[in-house]
Amino acid sequence: MSKELINELNMQVSTWSVMYAKLHNYHWYVKGHQFFTLHVKFEELYNEATLHMDEIAERILTLGGNPVATLKEHLEHSVVKEATGKEKTDEMVKTVVSDFGEIMKSLKKGMELAAKDGDGMTEDLLNAAYQSIEKHQWMLNAFLGEDNK
Repeated sequence: MSKELINELNMQVSTWSVMYAKLHNYHWYVKGHQFFTLHVKFEELYNEATLHMDEIAERILTLGGNPVATLKEHLEHSVVKEATGKEKTDEMVKTVVSDFGEIMKSLKKGMELAAKDGDGMTEDLLNAAYQSIEKHQWMLNAFLGEDNK
């Protein structure tokens, strides 16, 4: 497999690690009349982030690469930023929607690289993640009363 594909997959591992921490932050600190709804939703999303991170890291190992595995590396290679700890409830949801958009761009690039390498397994793995977060993005936009963009 190409080094470029391994690098893109490592970007995904890093991104999902940062999302895992961010979604925990939001899960713990969400407040207001939407607490019960969002507390559960953020938990669902951080559990899914764990699965994506693990599956992609294991795919890197299967391909003979080395997944990044330190917090420092994750923060350096992620396409999303960690939570500030000061986000208000609506801002939390808007940030997740935006982050999912960035992740989807990275997933598309990864799928293109996997296709170029003839790696259908990696392409399928990334496509499954893409489909899942695309649906989450749509649902969160609906929650905010906004059209999906």
